[in-house]
Amino acid sequence: MNIEFARASLEAVLFAGGEPMEISRLAQALELDEDTVMRLAALLGEIYDKSGSALQLIRLGNAYQITTRAEYAEPIRQALEIKRNTPLSNAAMEVLTIIAYNQPVTKGFVERVRGVDSSSTVNTLTERGLLEEAGRIEVPGRPVTYRTTAQFLRCFGLQSLAELPPLPNPDAPTMFEMRLEDEMAAAEDSPAEASDGLVSEKAENLETIEAE
Repeated sequence: MNIEFARASLEAVLFAGGEPMEISRLAQALELDEDTVMRLAALLGEIYDKSGSALQLIRLGNAYQITTRAEYAEPIRQALEIKRNTPLSNAAMEVLTIIAYNQPVTKGFVERVRGVDSSSTVNTLTERGLLEEAGRIEVPGRPVTYRTTAQFLRCFGLQSLAELPPLPNPDAPTMFEMRLEDEMAAAEDSPAEASDGLVSEKAENLETIEAE
């Protein structure tokens, strides 16, 4: 497979897929090693940048996605009559902050941190694709845990969670370190309640989440 055909094949797969696609999956589909896929992705991204294309190639953790550039958002909205979603509420940003820095955690964990019921907020963020289920904790009741998604990274302009800003007091014990002990204690006190939690902070550059 020559390099031009390989690059074009990568572009075709990403364009047809629409969603972020992991490097390992791309390598399997193109019958190439992962290092070669990353070199092809860099070449494709450079071509988009130099040509002034309305498309761009972005990396989200271990995945790539072809998207349109931000400056073309308005004509795209007008052409497709895409409605702008309402901004995230303060409660939603609090929940995202808790989960992003401490994931995976349960709804119950988020509620203990915030002091209020957070089930509906977690459910809404999951429906918007900013959160997803991440398995269950092996304590009585086996509560579901949640984590952030590639959509979360894209909306906040991050390539990975490592780019989250540092917490105000990094020397203090983290909620993550106390999570399992907290969940087990809660399960012992009220096993039927042990089923929720979570999340993270970086809100300055996110005003709205677009419907996709």
